[in-house]
Amino acid sequence: MHYRSLQEAVNDLEKHGHLIRIKEEVDPYLEMASIHLRVHEAGGPSLLFENVKGSPFSAVSNLFGTIDRSRFLFRKTLPIVEALVKIKIDPVAALKNPLNLLRILPKALTALPLKSNYSPAQYGITTIDKLPQIIHWPNDGGAFVTLPQVYTEDIEHPGAQSSNLGMYRIQLSGNEYNLNKEIGLHYQLHRGIGVHQSKSEALNKPLKVSIFIGGPPSHSFAAVMPLPEGLSELSFAGALGGRRFRYTYDENQNLISNDADFVITGEVMPGAVKPEGPFGDHLGYYSLKHLFPVMKVNKVYHRKNPIWAFTVVGRPPQEDTAFGQLIHEITGPIVPNSIPGLHDVHAVDAAGVHPLLLAVGSERYTPYISERKPQEILTIANHILGFGQMSLAKYLFIVAKEDNTSLNIHHVEAYFMHVFERVDWKRDLHFQTNTSIDTLDYSGESLNSGSKVVIAAAGAALRKLATAVPNQLNLPEAFKDAHMPMPGVISISGVPFTDYQTASKEMELLDKTLQVQDLSEIALIVICDHSGFCAKNSNNFVWTTFTKSNPSHDIYGVKSFTKYKHWGCEGPLIIDARKKPFHAPDLILDAATERKVDKLFTRGHSLFGLG
Repeated sequence: MHYRSLQEAVNDLEKHGHLIRIKEEVDPYLEMASIHLRVHEAGGPSLLFENVKGSPFSAVSNLFGTIDRSRFLFRKTLPIVEALVKIKIDPVAALKNPLNLLRILPKALTALPLKSNYSPAQYGITTIDKLPQIIHWPNDGGAFVTLPQVYTEDIEHPGAQSSNLGMYRIQLSGNEYNLNKEIGLHYQLHRGIGVHQSKSEALNKPLKVSIFIGGPPSHSFAAVMPLPEGLSELSFAGALGGRRFRYTYDENQNLISNDADFVITGEVMPGAVKPEGPFGDHLGYYSLKHLFPVMKVNKVYHRKNPIWAFTVVGRPPQEDTAFGQLIHEITGPIVPNSIPGLHDVHAVDAAGVHPLLLAVGSERYTPYISERKPQEILTIANHILGFGQMSLAKYLFIVAKEDNTSLNIHHVEAYFMHVFERVDWKRDLHFQTNTSIDTLDYSGESLNSGSKVVIAAAGAALRKLATAVPNQLNLPEAFKDAHMPMPGVISISGVPFTDYQTASKEMELLDKTLQVQDLSEIALIVICDHSGFCAKNSNNFVWTTFTKSNPSHDIYGVKSFTKYKHWGCEGPLIIDARKKPFHAPDLILDAATERKVDKLFTRGHSLFGLG
């Protein structure tokens, strides 16, 4: 379908059994999010909230809740977009199939943005407080927009062709914001909007910002798409939606997306910041309150009978998981094509995406040497950590394709077993300390500050992996309850973490105790707060181990050593993944709200049978 509006997409989803209407009044304070989370976890349909308490507008969520539904929304245009991306990557190859090229190129006209003098999005004007004030988690600092399309232009090169469309969270209320006059923008300065803001700041001029909510689903998807250099988000939105991105400008010279349901216009004044947050985020914790740019609101437009689009952010997998899967399907060839020797890379959703990357590269250096070891894949690893958002990774595992040509990077447990069979902890750990990490990651001791480690494994298997905890495993008093999340890995509960000086002593005692035991079939030991939870499934293992640790501070090892400034260990690696006092709080649902929304899932109510 080539949707002209979000309403058309909603109607199409409902017609094909992908959407349920909720007719009962629902409170945007925690209740809407609770319902969404429950239905999403059950693999349920999109949800149209027809009666949002305190707002005259309806709202829709879980639009992209499953990969099948995401494909359904773009079922007529996905093959065309994939072909266009391939042409962008390798235009010479495309020329070898001229008939296919002639078939695709006319469709590419939809990628050209179209300026007009009329905008349905300016049908009415409202205020921020009339919008659905959705608060997702009990400790959130206010209401947030979670599916925004944030539009800015390069002040030195104005116009739609030099624009950025990104998805950065927007705080509508709470904290020190002057309601209806100010809202908060949360983004990192290296993103497209940050580049635009830096230029505006240097010229001491305001940055004009337009925030679109709703519109054809392709517009939301374009805002999160990591596109090749030179391909604009507006063009991608048109190609994916099969309809040109239509726009106009209002009297304040803010760009208006004609097909959006809501458009919030304004500007960020030079140096204007206010506290933003807390907010329950995709790592499974709250991102805390910090200073971020504040936007002065000019006008809030809406189309006739608009629909407020939102999602709920929390510990993955969530709705944005389907985003990630579809992005990988479309852009799969882009990253390997940009990094010589790289075959595939996977940002692991269960770890919150940025903390953990798994990669497969070529290891072709000095093939005549009998002892194969990581060489070329180390060069590839450095390239990965300098490539776009992958630079935010804390843990990068990389292996050689030549060791197992059928290894599937998305089968996380099988991938780890391949690594743990081959990794040599004396040689294969490579740290970057005192570096930047994701703003949302609180495993470091200060904002944006942490470390990285590359684990590179190549060559023949060095060990057989244990499938059960070794008999009579002896542990110091501070540790107990050993479990096995996967072959070769042991999770152990430790006493609550107090400080790093104490932790070092605890790990030193653990090291001495383990040195005299046979752990030849164990590659990794994870110290955590709840070892049973960590070992319950691979998602729990990944989330516990890689979101709650800072490599430079929390990696230890049995029989560790430092030689020529290289750190390694002779026995198993140890990661201290206990919760630290400076970590952000975990996301916990409000029990009273959960009991309240139970009623909607009972017989005679809109969601009966769904959760």
